[in-house]
Amino acid sequence: MTAAAPSRPVAVSVFERANPLAKLLALLPVTVVLVASMDWVSSGIVLLAAVALLPLSGIRTGEFLRRAWLLVAAALASAWGTALVGEDSGRVLLAAGPLDVTEGSVLAGAATGLRILAVALPGVMVFITTDPTDLADALAQRLRLPARFVLGSLAAFRMLAVLTDEWRTLGQARRARGVGTGGNPVRRTASWLGQAFGLLVQAIRRATRLAVTMEARGFGAGERTWARESRFTPLDGAVVAAGFALAALAAGLALGTGAWNLVWS
Repeated sequence: MTAAAPSRPVAVSVFERANPLAKLLALLPVTVVLVASMDWVSSGIVLLAAVALLPLSGIRTGEFLRRAWLLVAAALASAWGTALVGEDSGRVLLAAGPLDVTEGSVLAGAATGLRILAVALPGVMVFITTDPTDLADALAQRLRLPARFVLGSLAAFRMLAVLTDEWRTLGQARRARGVGTGGNPVRRTASWLGQAFGLLVQAIRRATRLAVTMEARGFGAGERTWARESRFTPLDGAVVAAGFALAALAAGLALGTGAWNLVWS
């Protein structure tokens, strides 16, 4: 018999090594800037930074697009809708019946689309590179949140993948019985609603069993010990500092170019 080749260590990206709370703290000032101003400069800066930092996250481009394509589609739809119904200003670029697309409405649409992407895509990066157990450890040990709440949230987070598999299984079972395989849009919608109701029933049953099991094992009762300590390292400090620096850069460039536009002004 030949000896088995030693397994190679799995490469861990910079973002995966960072503490989950550090990543959330880094997102906080960036999100505040994006929510406060409706302009394309600050959103564009944050979006460019997210794309530039994508290699540090260890996420493949294909996987990232597979996770974020719906957000991209929503941003494009919002941008186009804003360009059609936004406030008209400047030169008319397109006249579509009662709707006019002007330079001002196009800029407003671009700002809306970029804003959605700039808020959502960094969140997707954090979501992909964060282990739910590490996040639960950080919330309980660093923020001192109640163990019952933290562990319940962790269980719900872990169940997302299970519910995805159950949705696929329910769809295959219904197709095997000839349900939802064709018909007009009304019948397809009714079939989809029936499948969604079945998934809701399965989720409630699974959540009930999980709650009873966790209660029987003493989750949330008294002081708990943790198998892994949640620590803050110099890398976490650098991540938080980078988040504040990016927020300051985006706000500063937006103010300097005159594009800064407070949403409540």
